[in-house]
Amino acid sequence: MIYSGQQYVRWDDIDAFGHVNNAKYLTYIQEVRYQWAYYQYSTKGEMPTLMEMVVARNEIDYIVPIYEGGRFYDLKLWVDSIGTTSFVVGYELLGTDGVVHAKMKSVQVMVSLETKKSRPISEQEREFLNRYLKD
Repeated sequence: MIYSGQQYVRWDDIDAFGHVNNAKYLTYIQEVRYQWAYYQYSTKGEMPTLMEMVVARNEIDYIVPIYEGGRFYDLKLWVDSIGTTSFVVGYELLGTDGVVHAKMKSVQVMVSLETKKSRPISEQEREFLNRYLKD
């Protein structure tokens, strides 16, 4: 299953070159990851499954620049792979016309909030991640 979110491109996301600044894409995937893992559940009064994770790595392929702010873009999210303590999330940022503007990946590592060290993915977390595992 693919999670679909929307990302609003703000006017201040546009830099001096007239396109979305490269660093803003990290904010976009952070926001959709938050919607996917936490917000969509907490708003329904449900307990979110994924809360104790940190980013270990990000990768971005900038394909077509975004020149227009003040509008929404579609942001797709899925799980590429699941390891023992980490998992890889894939993303695509698309315009309403279907144009892919960027493809991104992040490696998320589960952490213990008490020890601040990595920990194994729990069975409940693994079950959640498997729902979004790309074929």
